[in-house]
Amino acid sequence: MTRGRFISFEGIDGAGKSTQHAWMVDYLRRQGHVVVATREPGGTALGEKLRTLLLSDAMHLETEALLMFAARREHVAQVIAPALARGEWVVCDRFVDASFAYQGGGRGLDWKKLEALAQWVLGDLQPDLTLLFDAPVEIAQRRLHAATANPDRFEQEQAAFFEKVRAAYLRIAAENPGRVRLIDATQTPDNINKLLENIIATI
Repeated sequence: MTRGRFISFEGIDGAGKSTQHAWMVDYLRRQGHVVVATREPGGTALGEKLRTLLLSDAMHLETEALLMFAARREHVAQVIAPALARGEWVVCDRFVDASFAYQGGGRGLDWKKLEALAQWVLGDLQPDLTLLFDAPVEIAQRRLHAATANPDRFEQEQAAFFEKVRAAYLRIAAENPGRVRLIDATQTPDNINKLLENIIATI
């Protein structure tokens, strides 16, 4: 059986990636694909419990990173790897790049520690395609504040934090040009949809 396809969606809070994630899942299903729509942190019963902790409770930055990767290990073992083995498409709202961007870039955790965790938890598993939705922090924050009545622990961070997260994402894009496609998230949703259709046609 042919291995399925794995697409991850990334971007700072307010960039619009979750809206496009939902659109992509619907689009691929209309194209006849079997699609597993999932998210991180979360994706499993245990992962969703860890998500609640991570988004609400203050903790040491290394604890935060370890819990993210614990949820990810369960997610890979229970959801992602089995779906890919069945030939299904997995469309994930955030994956490992988010740890490098948020815990590495935003929080300042040593990237070598994150690389060690990624190798342990993921081995050779990487998305076939990562769609990175990029927008200036001030635009993303305006969108976030307009759409979110009860922001979580990450969404409450200041602009300086998100500037560092964005810079880390742009570093990831520059270092992984074959996997990461940078999307100008300031475009209209219709223009982004057309761009995504063209990208999907190439994988």
